[in-house]
Amino acid sequence: MRISSRRGTIVFFLCLGIGLVALAVALNVGWIILNWREGVLLFFGIIFFALIIAGMVVNTIFLVRELRRSEQHDSFINAVTHELKTPVASIRLHLETLQRRELPEKQKQDFYGVMLSDADRLNETVEQVLRAGRAGDKRAGREKHEVDFRQVVRDCMDATRSRHRLQPEALHYEEGTTNGNGLQVRGSADDLRTAVFNVLDNAVKYSGDHVEVRVRLEAPDEKRIILRVQDQGVGIPPEDVKQVFKRFYRVTHRSLPHLNLAHIKGTGLGLFIVKAIAEKHGGKVFAESDGEGQGTTIVLELPRWAA
Repeated sequence: MRISSRRGTIVFFLCLGIGLVALAVALNVGWIILNWREGVLLFFGIIFFALIIAGMVVNTIFLVRELRRSEQHDSFINAVTHELKTPVASIRLHLETLQRRELPEKQKQDFYGVMLSDADRLNETVEQVLRAGRAGDKRAGREKHEVDFRQVVRDCMDATRSRHRLQPEALHYEEGTTNGNGLQVRGSADDLRTAVFNVLDNAVKYSGDHVEVRVRLEAPDEKRIILRVQDQGVGIPPEDVKQVFKRFYRVTHRSLPHLNLAHIKGTGLGLFIVKAIAEKHGGKVFAESDGEGQGTTIVLELPRWAA
């Protein structure tokens, strides 16, 4: 209901801005026709009207942007609230069951496992929000060390398999041309693990029931290391390819109306954090997709470092 109201507000102010601009243009043209002989007044009049029109256009653009940003912020709050409440409710339910009933030891161990998994999910959500806050701080993470990026990628693949309970073949690793023995990066190992894990986690979440993710690591020259993570999932609409790295942005049912994305959980911060970490390390990240149902490839490019 709130989203529909916001959209209505955006449409109203957009139409209002367009109407005011049209009115200003009509007045300007009419004034020119009536006063075409007054050269100096005509000149300054055109300038003033142009400034008024430009100001109205800029004001309308900023207003629409703020409304969209507010809508994204509300979506983020709702997503985070859900991500926090769901594991808390699950843990509470299992604890109440353990408190009120005598259960077999095996069932108790199962309950403990579920609660630990929920606690990890809760901790990961909190950490994700904290990382997003640190991502905007350019002073954070200045201490850099030599990092074996190949090992980082393999560790993150193991962590992703464990978190999503995947078979080994669900994540396929391959290595292209390396132009040397090492695949070292100078930076923060923790930040790089966060970036790679977020890319892999995103690929798995948007793969649907059949997870088939290809991870390719290569060094085409002595200056770059490139990681490509390709999934066979829902894909990204062409107009949204550049938007996925913005804060709070999520591919939703509105972006892909023919697909059911309600089961996909997240805060919309994962790829934003990836971009921030890549830029801090002097690299870049971008997405490639042929559209709905065609899968997505996230490309992370980092400067190679030789000791």
